[in-house]
Order: sequence, then structure tokens, then C-alpha cells
Amino acid sequence: MFRFILHKLALIVPTVFGITIAAFAFIRLLPGDPIEAMVGQHGITPERYAILKEQFGYNLPIWEQYFNYIADLLRGDFGISLATKRPVIDEFLTLFPATVELSLFAMLLAVLLGILAGIFSAIKRGSWIDQMTMGVALAGYSMPIFWWGLLLIIFFSGYLGWTPVSGRIALSFFFPRVTGFMLIDSLVAGKPDAFVSAIRHLILPSVVLGTIPLAVIARQTRSAMLEVLGEDYVRTARAKGLEPRRVIGVHAFRNALIPVVTTIGLQVGLLMAGAILTETIFSWPGIGKWMIDSISKRDYVSVQSGLLLIALIVMAVNLLVDILYAVINPRIRVQ
Repeated sequence: MFRFILHKLALIVPTVFGITIAAFAFIRLLPGDPIEAMVGQHGITPERYAILKEQFGYNLPIWEQYFNYIADLLRGDFGISLATKRPVIDEFLTLFPATVELSLFAMLLAVLLGILAGIFSAIKRGSWIDQMTMGVALAGYSMPIFWWGLLLIIFFSGYLGWTPVSGRIALSFFFPRVTGFMLIDSLVAGKPDAFVSAIRHLILPSVVLGTIPLAVIARQTRSAMLEVLGEDYVRTARAKGLEPRRVIGVHAFRNALIPVVTTIGLQVGLLMAGAILTETIFSWPGIGKWMIDSISKRDYVSVQSGLLLIALIVMAVNLLVDILYAVINPRIRVQ
């Protein structure tokens, strides 16, 4: 197992190198000037502009700027935000719990409902239930996030008034932010009303963010289950007179897990991408909204370091998925 993990870690190194190049180049391809965005086009003299450009290193050749960026990263320095003048890593760690909280709820919704829908659809293959379930999954996959989010806000927040429109919690609640996770902090502070408010604020963003992963997981689970249900060992288990619940839950589903786990792992990257739109729509103070704001401000440092940190998180999750493969099926570790 240790050699298996080392092999996977070795593959990450060139990927990280490629991401640093992509992150560094991406923001510089956008039109605009970071110095002008920071101080304003009409509020700076040419002399002051030249001083600031030299101070931030933007007067150097591109290749030299990149090597300075890599040298800072190797020292654990992700830079200082041009917009807020705060260390990028501090801003990231402050906002990251909000994105994690939203993503966890969205993924929990997607995994539970997606797997149940996929299994049930496979069992009822060809029936109207199967067709309806997969039709809804296809519709969910095809739905644009921004349109789906606005539709839910109009109906549930505007028309019915059941859920808040934006934010993480009602502004009337004040308590220490210990972990950054609103649900945990509200319970630690002994404020059940704040906990309920945080749950209500989570519902719509989680549904919007989890809709596409739910549809993908449901379709993949159905496909994997149909393949496994036709295997000889499943027919043998049925011939032995085992309960259908045991045949489906133990013999079939466990062997169908690997493609499902693969799909779940791949959805993490899509969740991070979807979080950018979802957090913008619902004014959710997380990494996605922070990245959008940084791009609009031409904050080179925040964008390139933010992209790298997000990519590292996605790669860490994919490494975890690879390790889960080896746990579920030891033959993968041997190979």
C-alpha cells in the first residue's frame, strides 16, 4: 500500500508544475493592468506607477516573474493580495470553511439521492419508474446552474418565502467563529436558533450545487448496477435463495462501487467549479466568490495562488479516491 501511495504522489509533482504555469499565465492573458486596478487609472502619476510596478515585480521579464513566483511557493509564501494587502493564504483559510460546508452538503445530497436513485432504477429497469428517474437525472445534468439557482430563489425565497435569498446566516446572530463552519460554531456557542438559520441558508445553494453531481452519480450507479446484476455470482446468490436485499446490498452494490467511487471523486473538481457560480448567485462568502472578485480586480497574486490551492485540494481528494480503490478491491493495489 505504501508503494502504491508513493507512486500516486510521484504523479502529482508534474501535475502541480503544469498547474503553476497555467495559473501564472491565465491571469496575465486577461486584459487590464493590476496596478491600475489597485489604485485607479486617474489617481496615479507615471512616477508612482513605475515605483509600484517595480515594487510588485511587474517590471521584470515574464520568465523571471514566474521563477520568483515558484521560489516564493517553495518557501510556503503564497503572496500578498493586491486588493486587500493581506496574505493570500490567510484569506483562503478564512473563506475555505464556507466552501467546504456548502460542498459537503451538496455532495451528501448528491451521493445519497444519486446512489438510491441509480440502484432503484437498475432494479426497475425498463419500467416507467426507470424512465422517469433517468429523465429527471438528464434534465438535472442539462440545467445551467445560474438559471436553476435564480429559478429556485424566485420560487422558494420570493414566492413562498421559505428560504433566505443569500448569505450564510441571518445578520441578527453574533457568536465567536471558532472553526469557520457556521453549523459547528452555532452549536458550540449554544445558539440553536442560529443553527436553524444556517441550515435554512444552506438548503438552496446545496440543492443548486448538488444537482449536476446527483444526476451523474445516479446514471453511473444505474449503469454499474446493471452490469453487475448480470454477473454469474449474482445469479448464484439468487439461486441460493438469499434475500433480495442481501443480493443487492452485499453482492451487487459492493462490486459496483468502484466506478461509482470514481465518479464521486471526479465530481469534487466539478463542485469547486460549480461553487464559483453558486456562491456568486447566493452571495455565499466562500472561495468561489472570492476568486470571481479577485479576477474582476486583476488581483494576480490571489488568482494564481487561489487556483493552485484549489487544484491541490482536488488532487488530494483524487488521491484519497485512488486509495479507496485499493481498499475496496485489493487487486488494484497489486497491479
